[in-house]
Amino acid sequence: MAAARRAAGLLPLLLSSPSRARLPHRQALALTPPLLRPHRLYSHSPKPSSSAAFSASASASNGAPAGRARELHLYNTKSRRKELFQPRVPGGEVGMYVCGVTPYDDSHIGHARAYVAFDVLYRYLRYLDHKVRYVRNFTDIDDKIIARANQLGEDPFSLSKRYSDDFLSDMANLHCLPPSVEPRVSDHIDQIINMIKQIIDNDCAYAIGGDVYFSVENFPEYGDLSGRKLDDNRAGERVTVDERKKNPADFALWKAAKDGEPSWDSPWGPGRPGWHIECSAMSAHYLGHSFDIHGGGEDLIFPHHENEIAQSRAACCDSSINYWIHNGFVNVNSQKMSKSLGNFVTIRKVTELYHPLALRMFLLGTHYRSPINYTIEQLNVASDRLYYTYQTLQDCEESCQQHQSKAGDPLPVNTTNCIQKLHDEFETSMSDDLHTSVALAAISEPLKVMNDLLHTRKGKKQEKRLESLSAMEEKIRMVLSVLGLLPSSYYEALQQLREKALRRASMTEEQVLQKIEERTSARKAKQYEKSDEIRKELAAVGIALMDGPDGTTWRPSVPLSEQGPIATEVG
Repeated sequence: MAAARRAAGLLPLLLSSPSRARLPHRQALALTPPLLRPHRLYSHSPKPSSSAAFSASASASNGAPAGRARELHLYNTKSRRKELFQPRVPGGEVGMYVCGVTPYDDSHIGHARAYVAFDVLYRYLRYLDHKVRYVRNFTDIDDKIIARANQLGEDPFSLSKRYSDDFLSDMANLHCLPPSVEPRVSDHIDQIINMIKQIIDNDCAYAIGGDVYFSVENFPEYGDLSGRKLDDNRAGERVTVDERKKNPADFALWKAAKDGEPSWDSPWGPGRPGWHIECSAMSAHYLGHSFDIHGGGEDLIFPHHENEIAQSRAACCDSSINYWIHNGFVNVNSQKMSKSLGNFVTIRKVTELYHPLALRMFLLGTHYRSPINYTIEQLNVASDRLYYTYQTLQDCEESCQQHQSKAGDPLPVNTTNCIQKLHDEFETSMSDDLHTSVALAAISEPLKVMNDLLHTRKGKKQEKRLESLSAMEEKIRMVLSVLGLLPSSYYEALQQLREKALRRASMTEEQVLQKIEERTSARKAKQYEKSDEIRKELAAVGIALMDGPDGTTWRPSVPLSEQGPIATEVG
């Protein structure tokens, strides 16, 4: 148990915790789809559905004082500073567009990083009582898709559909909520053609031999998002090299048809859309020319998002997006992840050996704008912490299963203080540009208190022990729900974590139990050296043995080589 508690504090706090303020509890379970909602095994007082309801019931339920609504601040790439989030339409629907994948291969951990980050933003906006229309697209026709389809001898649309379905499965496993709309480029050709017409009519694009190019020189604001000057721009990455262009930085809005490629009729002849115009057209179609949030990976700032701004404003001069939000890069063992370096890590490769929520917890352990370094060691730490969290909450559920609390009973002061501290730290950190690492760290102390109440002599004697456990579990469950870490069942999640640990160790549970029997026999025979060897053998592959009054059990752990020294067996 001591080792498990130590593991709870291992995820680093990469950013300092902002100042605290006392704030009301908010409803978060509504964010969780039915399959993710936990079973209610015991009774609590009814949960408020709004801050007003909380204010009326606070003193009767958990003693936390009511307060004003939390203000959310987000870092805006365009202004290069954190700004107070204010919806374009006060009290209306928040419009959020996040650039989706080009589905030509298995999704990688860079995709996981981006869509987990924006899923947390989506969840937290809803936690703050905003209605959100979240649009995330599929670029289902692209040079890379066509090249891969030709390589495999497959229809491009069949290939993109297959990888799109796999991506959606990966996102569901990572507990990313489905967006409100998931448009595909191939279903929006008419909207794309109409936008290109508008851009040409406004003298910001020109047609050459069936191709249409955007003229960057005719858009003076070009470069405002990325901070680049026009002279800095180079033809290259997804920017067509074509001597017919007026400026090397001009980019394709429409590409003339080539043999063997999908194409559609247009005023400029058969062809297909350029990459950048697709998102401008689809975001305008579903959210209007002006909306609240546009997001994506840091690599999209230039040229993709820079070009999107140019296209959208060239088509409609009133087009504007209030907040541009970007997540940082993923490195693998301190190197940039790329196929050329052979360190390209897919989501499915990771989840063969680790629970998907262990990957999510690892990603949330670093602020979304900071670069994150993927290592097996850090993933092991995240998996271990996840197991500890769920085991504590499962123990709590079992203890409270038959308990019926009374809504009017006040909790001990130390319990209400612990709950309020968690609430304050969670909302303060999340409202300060989504500091998920600080929010995760905030549950460590309540988990320790819960373990004391569950397992220590002093804790078991505490007044209103079960009521305290129940209230703390409910608050932690709320935090996990907003972070997307709440399983449908703690028990099932623990079983899945154990199964993944066995797979990493290349062992079956029967083999582990046989080792436990051998060790028990050795201890009875006072063969402590042999007993210690067995324990270290299992610890080396991430299997920790725990001795208790009812015998020895096992749990997943960080492999021995990644831990500090452990004690040897004694008589």
